[in-house]
Amino acid sequence: MSHTITVGGGCFWCIEGVFQQLPAVHQALSGYAGGKTPDPSYREVCSGRTGHAEVVQVHFDPERIEERALLELFFAIHDPTQRDRQGPDVGPQYRSIILYADAEQRRTAEAVIGELEAAGAYPSPIVTELAPLTLFYPAEAVHQRYYEAAPEAPYCRSMIAPKIARARERFPHLFDGGEKTCNV
Repeated sequence: MSHTITVGGGCFWCIEGVFQQLPAVHQALSGYAGGKTPDPSYREVCSGRTGHAEVVQVHFDPERIEERALLELFFAIHDPTQRDRQGPDVGPQYRSIILYADAEQRRTAEAVIGELEAAGAYPSPIVTELAPLTLFYPAEAVHQRYYEAAPEAPYCRSMIAPKIARARERFPHLFDGGEKTCNV
C-alpha cells in the first residue's frame, strides 16, 4: 500500500534528495504543480510565468511512516518563512507549498503548521502555501534522482548533501527505518 504527499520548498533536487533516503519512501518524484500551464517544461517553470512550483511527489508506506512525520521533516529541510525563494533559488517556482490531495491531508498540514508556529520554531511566520493538488507533471528524466546520479556535482555537494546530513542528524529514526513519527 502506498500513500502520496506533494510538497515544494525550493529546488526539487534538494527535497527529492532527502526523501529518497528514507526506507519507508517508495519513490520521490520531482515535478511541477500548482500552476496553470499544461504539461510545462523545466525552462517554462524556471521563467516564473507558469504559476507552477518545483515540487516532489513522495510515495510512502503509511504502515512504516506517518504523513505527519514526512511533513515535519519537510519543514525541517527548508525555510518555510521565505516567500518565493530558498537560498540562491529565487522566484515563485521555488515557493514553499503543500499540495493536498484531500481534506484530511489539508487538516494534517494545518495542524503541523499550527504546532510549529505555537512552538516558535521559526523567528518569522510560516508562509507555506496550502493548495489543492489538481495536476502533477513529472519533471524531465534528467531531474529525477539527481542527487543519486551526481552526488559530486557542486550544487549537490553544497546544497543537497548538507540538507541530508542535517535531516539524518535531527531525525535518525526515520532514516534507520525505525519509528513512524516525529515530534515538532
